Amino acid sequence: MTEYTRRQVLRTAGAAAGTAVVAGSLTDPLTAAAAPPAPGSDTNPLTLWYIQPATEWLQALAVGNGRLGAMVYGGTATEQLQLNEDSIWAGGPHQYDDPVGREVLPEIRRLIAEEQYLDAQNLADEHFMGRPTEQMQYQPVGNLTLTFPGITDAGISSYRRELDLTTAITSVSYVHAGIRYTREVFVSHPAQLLVMRLTADTRATLTFDATFSTEQAATSDRFDDRTLALNGISGDAEGLTGSVKFCALLRGFTEGGTLAVAEGKLSVAGADAVTLVFSVGTSYRNYQDVSADQVARAVAPLPNERPAYGRLRHDHVEDYRRLFGRLDIDLGTSDAVALPTDQRVQAFRDGGDPQLAALYYQFGRYLLISSSRSPGQPANLQGIWSYKMLPEWQSKFTLNINCEMNYWPAGPANLAECWDPLFQMISELAESGARTAATMYDAPGWVAHHNTDGWRGTAPVDFAFYGVWPTGGAWLSLLFWERYEYTGDLEMLRQYYPVLRGSVEFFLDQLQTDAKTGWLVTSPSHSPELKHHDYDNVGVSMCAGPTMDTEILHDLFKVFGQAAALLGEDSAMAAQVAETRSRLAPIQIGYLGQIQEWLIDWEEAAMETSRHVSHLWAVFPSDQVTPRRTPELADAARKSLELRGPAVTAGWSLAWKLNLRARLLEEDNAYKHLTQLLAPGRTAPNLFDLHPPFQIDGNFGGISGITEMLMQSHSGEVALLPCLPAAFANGRIQGLRARGGFDLDLSWSEGKLTRARIHSLLGNRLRLRTGVQVDVKSSAGPVAFARPEDGVVEFRTRRGVDYFVEPRP
Repeated sequence: MTEYTRRQVLRTAGAAAGTAVVAGSLTDPLTAAAAPPAPGSDTNPLTLWYIQPATEWLQALAVGNGRLGAMVYGGTATEQLQLNEDSIWAGGPHQYDDPVGREVLPEIRRLIAEEQYLDAQNLADEHFMGRPTEQMQYQPVGNLTLTFPGITDAGISSYRRELDLTTAITSVSYVHAGIRYTREVFVSHPAQLLVMRLTADTRATLTFDATFSTEQAATSDRFDDRTLALNGISGDAEGLTGSVKFCALLRGFTEGGTLAVAEGKLSVAGADAVTLVFSVGTSYRNYQDVSADQVARAVAPLPNERPAYGRLRHDHVEDYRRLFGRLDIDLGTSDAVALPTDQRVQAFRDGGDPQLAALYYQFGRYLLISSSRSPGQPANLQGIWSYKMLPEWQSKFTLNINCEMNYWPAGPANLAECWDPLFQMISELAESGARTAATMYDAPGWVAHHNTDGWRGTAPVDFAFYGVWPTGGAWLSLLFWERYEYTGDLEMLRQYYPVLRGSVEFFLDQLQTDAKTGWLVTSPSHSPELKHHDYDNVGVSMCAGPTMDTEILHDLFKVFGQAAALLGEDSAMAAQVAETRSRLAPIQIGYLGQIQEWLIDWEEAAMETSRHVSHLWAVFPSDQVTPRRTPELADAARKSLELRGPAVTAGWSLAWKLNLRARLLEEDNAYKHLTQLLAPGRTAPNLFDLHPPFQIDGNFGGISGITEMLMQSHSGEVALLPCLPAAFANGRIQGLRARGGFDLDLSWSEGKLTRARIHSLLGNRLRLRTGVQVDVKSSAGPVAFARPEDGVVEFRTRRGVDYFVEPRP
């Protein structure tokens, strides 16, 4: 175990998407790629670029198609690609549930009710944990290394490497001995291939050897006369034998020169241009079945004849832009755009670089597209990019904040399809979690605790201090309704309604009555990863009715009622759920003026510093607490943030606090958290979020926080520029999605709205908060609108109609 395991602690223009021809006549138009810009050329503001190769993983550039991922170093004498495939997990199909759990559950609950919390936690550690107590880790394929004989780092000039967010292509260009060499790398979703194109501006000058290396139990050998193979199996862990077989294939096609495969190498000599295609197949069918033919899967996408590179590139870019191109953001610019990206990160805390925030925003959208598409797994703690056999926190799916944070941008940043892999996982968790509910709780429905893995473990894991938290599945179930709110997709809601219903069934059966108050509470549980007391120098978290649980269940029961009514289902059960909801504990304000984190106002514990702010879930991502509807609770949330301590402990924690400050309408504090998040120590040179170490959730939480500054849609209304910081005084954004099914374009100047266009996708009524007096027109004629309060307009919309909002003169 490492020290990080629980147990030890826009612009959519850019380069052309077609079959542009490299200058000169050395390449076939059907295989050519657009030449990368010359070093120092920065016409595309949506580019991460650097003037030296990566020497560390956090300097390399990420590419992916949801299933396949690579980190590209951009070397000269050697090039390295670190490779991932999202179904390669240690161990194998396994149920973690311990049937002894339900025998001791009543005693654990009795001890908690009698405030013997340490005894309850110790008993849970002994008999109410998954077996094994650690879940399995996500693991890499290995590395692909290209070695270029005769090229020395000392002889390089005009070097540039970049990642173009408008095309999802990373490239490197440099001059050696008077010859300009270029490479492009992308991972195509349509082709299910990683593609590398190597060219030079002088004929017959491309010579290299390509080899695989890996820490997995694997062998590399010739597959055929143009293909190198790496065959292996995932690692053992916690007494479980590795069972995911994988086959990685690298196939080469040359224009001119020769290609040979022998002695574990794919060798090219004297070529004019080379196209390499890389595929991975695994035996993983699903969390219960690892019997697929990994070799057949690897072979299936590989072309037999030399592919038209231009067509591969075009199809990739067209597919990617269908998602990425929906949103364009401009927060202003400065001279800093002329600096390499790593230098801009170093300087961001000093301000004066609003375009870096826009680049960071679009980079986060790029990462979500690249790490969460079907077919494939959802984005884990590191998306799909991990180079360690035992990565930090096993690079799993952590359900007490991190997994959900990964998907905060999916709705408002207009990437609803990226939810698909997550929803598939939630459906599988409902199956696995039904066994956990029956085996460990003797309960109907399903439950998932604070972590899951590729084998869909749903039992408590790690230690009781961290693991006995039963509302992970409940939080996930809320995402079905969230997607419906953004898209109006009724068939999706109908498809996943049984999963939502199953989560509700579990809590209807398992909620306990608190003897002192009569409220219904969860037990056993805890406020994620935070102690409320030390007993005998042992931190104790276990309790009944932590505030986060209550807040989640308030929303779970609410949206179940809404979904049941909408679908015409379960009217009697909905009435029972509504009555149960009315008996849940309310959000309380404690002695220090804070939102209480527990059912009991443990004053000293309220002053505990922590990266977790779980009890503020009601502020964000929920809307149970808002400054306008619940001002007293909003003030208590501010006090809780003050008591929690400095907001610089973790990237994802900063991101959550950024969203909280935006919801509390604190533009200065929200922007302060953004500068902390984007500073060195929390953002790597390649713009990956750092916990530290790397954890991708902060990237996605950062996007969400910027969105919340510019637009909020909750509590039955859409607010434009609700928390705009002075640093973004002028700008525009196009393609935001609001709840209710509205696509938004807006522009502003000197901090004030200048114009907005609202496209109604579903024909819902719109309550719009603008902060200034506005008039409303539409593409279908005059609009009858009301002004229920200053700076607010309300009107009915028609499906497919554009509405134009402009300030009154």
